[in-house]
Formats: sequence, structure tokens, C-alpha cells
Amino acid sequence: MVSPSYAVELLRKALELYTPSRSEAALANMIKDRCVNELGFEQVNIDNVGNVIATKGAGDPCILLCGHMDTVPGQVPVRIEDGYIYGRGASDAKSPLIAMLLAASEFPKQRGTVIFAGVVDEEGNATGIKQLVKSKIGVHYAVFGEPSGVDNITVAYKGRLALRLTCDVGESAHASAPWLSRNSIEEIYDFWKEIKSEIGRVGTAENNAKSISCSLTEITGGSSHNVTPQRCKVTIDVRVPTITTCDNVLRIIDDVITRVAAKKKGVKVTYRIEDKTEPFEADHASPLVRALLLAVLDVRSKRPLLLRKTGTGDMNVLGHSFKIPVITYGPGDAHASHTADEHVNIDEYVASIEVYKRALFHLSRLHHLKKKEKKE
Repeated sequence: MVSPSYAVELLRKALELYTPSRSEAALANMIKDRCVNELGFEQVNIDNVGNVIATKGAGDPCILLCGHMDTVPGQVPVRIEDGYIYGRGASDAKSPLIAMLLAASEFPKQRGTVIFAGVVDEEGNATGIKQLVKSKIGVHYAVFGEPSGVDNITVAYKGRLALRLTCDVGESAHASAPWLSRNSIEEIYDFWKEIKSEIGRVGTAENNAKSISCSLTEITGGSSHNVTPQRCKVTIDVRVPTITTCDNVLRIIDDVITRVAAKKKGVKVTYRIEDKTEPFEADHASPLVRALLLAVLDVRSKRPLLLRKTGTGDMNVLGHSFKIPVITYGPGDAHASHTADEHVNIDEYVASIEVYKRALFHLSRLHHLKKKEKKE
């Protein structure tokens, strides 16, 4: 049985490895070594994009526990203080990752198959989960590790539409004579203002989870401090609620761009789609949701809240592709994610391991009960 001290020490070691997106190899190798030499997994490998996959048990049900090894850039000194452990990824999402790994290691072989997956690039372009989908890994259920809080379950994520707009005004001028040429930065900002205004007009609902949001996240433009910019590029990040689709939102944005462009002679604006992930909501009546509800009740003696998040996760990708019951759960406060003092409560992290273990127990039981009822 995994002790709390072992669990905390393993998380600390994971946090000490700096793993921004596409630099996860050191953590993958550490997890693989622990799986082979200490945690009792029967099959362990690192696939061609860097995901670490570990399997234990055989037969039905086959349950995937999936977390991501990467973090956003920026290091946070690892320390333990006042019942919290600090470090980049402490909340998002190394504490769920390691908690799932340890829970999977204690899954009784006779109760089915558990597959632990530590995937890469979740904070980037979802390379890891897309490879997992492409591999057609055969599972009945999937649990994703993200910070919901130990007493909550995430049942829905918004989708994401990332667009890269490029504005070209055809020529530039000396900054001392700006009237000789249009300014691509000023021109593209007009497009952004209209897009933001229209999204606000048509996409605002009674709460943030049901509203469309958009953010201007990157801008590059200009060639010199004293030359007006001929070209400018911006990235717009749009989050799409479950009540609509990425294609519907894209049509709204495309109409705005076409309308504004018609008023601007000599200005060429194009865009490309850099990411398109559809929104997703889990089936609340699935055995998986019931199993996790029961697990939280067992361990925390309270009924968990069901959350609809405004972010986007790997659950969206696999849920749409595999059409199986999926859910997201994990220790940590999402508001602490990506911050300069990212942290997780140690007691809640340790409790989450037991929640995952109880969820696996209940899910195996409910799965076999359902099979038995079908036969009868």
C-alpha cells in the first residue's frame, strides 16, 4: 500500500522536473522507472510522441486514467509550507497525474484492466491526447486528471477556437510621414474590436459557462522602430460553450471579417485556424459519474458538486472521438493554476488518491452489475 509520505515525495520529485510543453521526457522516464521497479505495472512503454503508457490487470472493464505531464512555462520554486506543496504544475496538473498513477498501481488485477497515461503537450496543441486517440486504445471509460478540487467533479468544458489573423497593407512609410501608408497594427485592431463587440453581443448568456468569450493573446507587427508596419499578426482565443459549436462561432467571426474588410480598400486580412476543439459535456447518468460520486462520498463524506468549466481539456478530444463515458477530476484549485505561487493542499492531494481508488472499485462493480443485468 502506498504511504502518504511516499505519495508526497513522488509529487515533490515530479515538481522538481521542469516540463513545459514538449519537454516532458525526464518526467516520462521517471514515471516509467517507478512503474517498472516499484509500482507493479505489467506493461510500460513510452510512445512515439512521448506519452508514457502503463497497464495493469486484464479483462473488463478497461479504464483509462489520463493526466498530462506538461506545464505552462515559468518555474516556481518547489517547497512545502503550511500544509501545501508549491511548484509549477502542483495544481495543473501534476498532483492529479501522480494521484492517478498511485491509485492505478493499487487496482486489483482481478477487477479488470487499468491503463495509466501520462500525456504530453496538453497546454500546447494536445499532441499527446491526439496520439492516444489515433492509437485507438480500447477502453470502456476514461477519467482525466485536472484540478476540480477534491470535493468536485468536472462534467463539462468549453471548446476552443484559436485564430491567427494576418493584416497586410501592402507598403510601409517612414514613421515621420505616417500619412503615406496605412498602419497594419491600427488596421487589424479595428477587426479585433468588431469581433469582440459581435461576440459580446451574440454570445453573452446568463453565466460564464454558457457564454462565448474571446481574448486577444498575441500580437506581432512591424520591422523597425521608425517604419510604419506593413504586416501585423494577432492570435484570438475563443472559448465556445456546450450550447453551440466551433463552426457556428467561426461563421460569426468570418462574417465580421468580411464586413470590416469591405470598408477597407488596400487592406488584406486573412486568417487560419490554429486550434479547433469542440465543447464537451459528460453524460451525468453514466456509471462513471456515479462511481466517482460514490467515491467522493466514501472518502469525503459529502456529495460533490458538478462543475462546468470555462477552460478546455483533453476530455473534449477523447470524449468526442471515442463516444465512451468520460469525466474529469483531481485535487487542486484551478485558480492557482499557472500562477507564480502555484500550489496544492497536501491533505487533499493524498485524499484524492483514495477517491480515485474507490472510483475504480465502484466502476468495476457497476460495470459487472450492468453486464449481469443484461444477461438476465
